[in-house]
Amino acid sequence: MGQAADDLEPRIYVACLAAYNGGRLHGAWIDVEDDVDAVWVAIRAMLATSPEPMAEEFAIHDYEGFGGVEIAEYASIARVVEIAAFLRERGTLGALVLAEVGGDLDAAAAALDDQYHGVFASLADCLQAMTEETTAIPEALRLYIDYEAMARDARLNGEVFTVETGADQVHVFWTR
Repeated sequence: MGQAADDLEPRIYVACLAAYNGGRLHGAWIDVEDDVDAVWVAIRAMLATSPEPMAEEFAIHDYEGFGGVEIAEYASIARVVEIAAFLRERGTLGALVLAEVGGDLDAAAAALDDQYHGVFASLADCLQAMTEETTAIPEALRLYIDYEAMARDARLNGEVFTVETGADQVHVFWTR
């Protein structure tokens, strides 16, 4: 299901902890591309220009362009690069799914590749379409089917999860 990157341009603000502990702010915004070594080169360059001698430790004090995915202060740089690459490939929907599955990149990729059912105005609309496509419903019974209740039950039973990308844009993923 490869969705465009949606203008996600991940970057992190890396701060020198020696300077920070000394009461000074020193750090740099670093673009997170697909090259772990390039990010490390940028971090080492920031530390080399620190006002504190022999600065070696750093922390991620800010980030942007990760589509709402949280980046921990002491996340490994390899992990940050991996998340950024995933988001560039999968876009905003990928970021929302990644957040939904607790940051598990493999689970997010599986959901997008294997569990995605489509985008609908609501989960109830999805279940109605699926029911009408797979079951012959007598006309006399059509008004008695409660698709909202079916949607609630499917969500509560863990059969589906959804992410919203806008008004009337509910992306549906089967979990079973």
